[in-house]
Amino acid sequence: MKTVKERIWNFNEEIESENNAPGVNRKILAYADDVTCVENHFEKGAIGALHHHPHTQITYVVSGQFEFTVGDEKKIVNPGDCLLKKNSIEHGCVCLQPGILLDVFTPMREDFIK
Repeated sequence: MKTVKERIWNFNEEIESENNAPGVNRKILAYADDVTCVENHFEKGAIGALHHHPHTQITYVVSGQFEFTVGDEKKIVNPGDCLLKKNSIEHGCVCLQPGILLDVFTPMREDFIK
């Protein structure tokens, strides 16, 4: 099932995932005009290519281990760590241990909604 805009109840097991890069699958968990919540599953070695967008993004590390680049800084993050990526700052990651990242974007990521 695809997630529906402004749906109150969104059950993870019912949401379809989509492959958005080699070794990376994404689920749009919930969204409204001003926010999008996304779950990303990474296999070891998978890459979140360096990119930027006009959205502020918070990333919470649910599981696994990742090497993130945000702007000019590179750090290793683990479960429980959180990153704030202001709009238009370049960022990306490499998955060191299989894991899940939970991303919250503001405003809504219209490019993710098909």
